[in-house]
Amino acid sequence: MQKVFRHCGSMDKRCYEKYHLSEDILMEHAALGMERIIREKFSAGSSVLIVVGKGNNGGDGIALARLLCCDYAVRLHIPFEVKSEMAQLQLVRALALGIETTHNLYDADVIVDALLGSGVEGELGSEILELIAQLNALNGYKIACDIPTGIGIDGQVLTNAFAADITVTMGAYKEALFLDEAKDFVGKIVRVDLGLPASFYEDESDMYVLEKSDLSLPLRKKLSTHKGSFGHAAIFCGEKEGASVISGEAALRFGAGLVTLVMQQKYFIPPYLMHSSTLPKNTTAIALGMGLGHDFEESFLDKFVLNNSLPLVLDADAFYSSRLLSLLTQNGRSIVLTPHPKEFTVMWKILTEEEITVSDLQSYRFEYAKRFTYLYPNAVLLLKGANTLIAHKGYVYINPLGCSNLSKGGSGDVLSGLIVALLAQNYTPLDAAVQGSLALVTAAKRYDGANYAMTSMDLINNLAYLESF
Repeated sequence: MQKVFRHCGSMDKRCYEKYHLSEDILMEHAALGMERIIREKFSAGSSVLIVVGKGNNGGDGIALARLLCCDYAVRLHIPFEVKSEMAQLQLVRALALGIETTHNLYDADVIVDALLGSGVEGELGSEILELIAQLNALNGYKIACDIPTGIGIDGQVLTNAFAADITVTMGAYKEALFLDEAKDFVGKIVRVDLGLPASFYEDESDMYVLEKSDLSLPLRKKLSTHKGSFGHAAIFCGEKEGASVISGEAALRFGAGLVTLVMQQKYFIPPYLMHSSTLPKNTTAIALGMGLGHDFEESFLDKFVLNNSLPLVLDADAFYSSRLLSLLTQNGRSIVLTPHPKEFTVMWKILTEEEITVSDLQSYRFEYAKRFTYLYPNAVLLLKGANTLIAHKGYVYINPLGCSNLSKGGSGDVLSGLIVALLAQNYTPLDAAVQGSLALVTAAKRYDGANYAMTSMDLINNLAYLESF
């Protein structure tokens, strides 16, 4: 788990004022980070085209050219006048070594975008947009310096953006790299230090990005146990019973000792899932909303959901019910909500009377996630997306490890099953949401078929083969 920041200016300033590191030193380390990646991936003699801008992002690129020039065929493309003092100094150094500049773009083994970097606000000019389009049309391996050109300070794509294979971000992870809109442009994200360890460079933060190593599976370490030792998950099975069956199978696969589908009508269900017309007395966690429809009368929901204090997962149809959403104001109730963006906008309108579009939400996901937790501090919000956000009491945890395999009906039902299984096993709501989310994406990435072919059952089967990293 690593810290994420909206801006890094104050941390750079501390490097200068407290640790006596010059701007030059920070720039050299930024270039060293990119150099290391290129040397790891490409052999000596490979061609490298570095496209540099007016400011310090361009300076990073020019410094990189100097570090590579003896072993690689490096050229600089400088479409605009270099203006920052550090970039000008780096250019003087590069030209003194005889590094070539070119007025034309050409394909190379490595193409480095060092045009704009972080902090871009407002629309891009036509010259930059044309340059981005030309760079994206090239075939070389594409590296973005800090942030791909065209990604704004809030993470929105400003008309178009450089489509990187890898983004080498400097000093700390930036929020803009993790907005859903940026996902197809940033590629793999690698952070490099700027002359001192991250623990000295970074401030406190209320945002974190999750890593593979954060996965912790519900492994059974005690030998003297029975099914009651691992909780009893009750999943309400409504009109579209398939969704609840998927959740139930996922919950059982992820360690819940018992799983019962609570149903008003008799459906065919797998024999290893129990069913009941009421809530079992030994239930330790509840999930509802998946395919819920209108099968359950209000009095039934009042008796078995609203009038108890069991940990709860709300999904899907639950976000259209003001009655179920009233649970958010219940004191001491542990609740995890797992909406996709459209469901969140519906829920937000019910709860706040503020109408927002999916586009509004997607452009300001971090802000809305935090606002929700300030309004409902007992709840954990898991906002689905290309980068899932898990928010609680003003803190946001980003899961960037998802893949397009998951873009299929049933994936969310599996997720609800994973989370309720962990709640049933006495995990905290935040831990259940984090670990359920990590398990889901890890199971998806274990699938070795075509990315369009994975089903919810493939996900559930892969749960048996996960490993803690």
